[in-house]
Amino acid sequence: MKIFNYKRVPYAEIRAFSVHILTASGSFLAFLGVVAAAEHRFIDMFWWLGLALLVDGIDGPIARKVKVKEVLPNWSGDTLDNIIDYVTYVLLPAFALYQSGMIGEPWSFAAAGMIVVSSAIYYADMGMKTDEYFFSGFPVVWNMVIFTLFVVQASALAAMIVVTLSVILTFLPINFLHPVRVQRLRPLNMALFAVWSILGIAALLMHFQTPLWLKVLFCLTGLYLYCIGAVLQLFPALGKRI
Repeated sequence: MKIFNYKRVPYAEIRAFSVHILTASGSFLAFLGVVAAAEHRFIDMFWWLGLALLVDGIDGPIARKVKVKEVLPNWSGDTLDNIIDYVTYVLLPAFALYQSGMIGEPWSFAAAGMIVVSSAIYYADMGMKTDEYFFSGFPVVWNMVIFTLFVVQASALAAMIVVTLSVILTFLPINFLHPVRVQRLRPLNMALFAVWSILGIAALLMHFQTPLWLKVLFCLTGLYLYCIGAVLQLFPALGKRI
């Protein structure tokens, strides 16, 4: 099947397909992360994951801006995005957890297995988002969870509890925040996500040799992002404009 009419390639098609290439570049960033994790260079791995997260954050708005779905209806950006997300949000963090031996043998292997299997099932859920763009069930953002475990240098027991709880929450009808698309408390959500991100960058620059205050603040902002969806679900009027 031809992608373009080679005699005259419309500019709109080139521009739209370039967005798909941008999205697909996340797979190469993930590959670089796999190489780094295999060599136990976890700092480098998380830098690659951070770049992949940046690409994932900007490709959607760009795609909507240039109307990719209308220009290239035979190419599914959603499918491509899900493939990249599974690799960068799930497979690579699970591999890093296993490679680090954080939970010890054989539990690191078991934890990684639970992550990849439960996440694959989650991606098959057609009702993973609510009308308010919350995620229903833990949205398999294992890149953030595993990164947090590395930053705080979690104990084996704490790491196993966090992984097991998140796997269970994947299948429960509990809302989790999408910090960009959820409108309720959006300025606060975005601000705290920005603080969490800045603290994470600082931790990487420090090679995870972070002071206690940074770990505490990083955990508090992370807990807010993890729990605020359930709080807003419990109090449906909270954050709504009257």
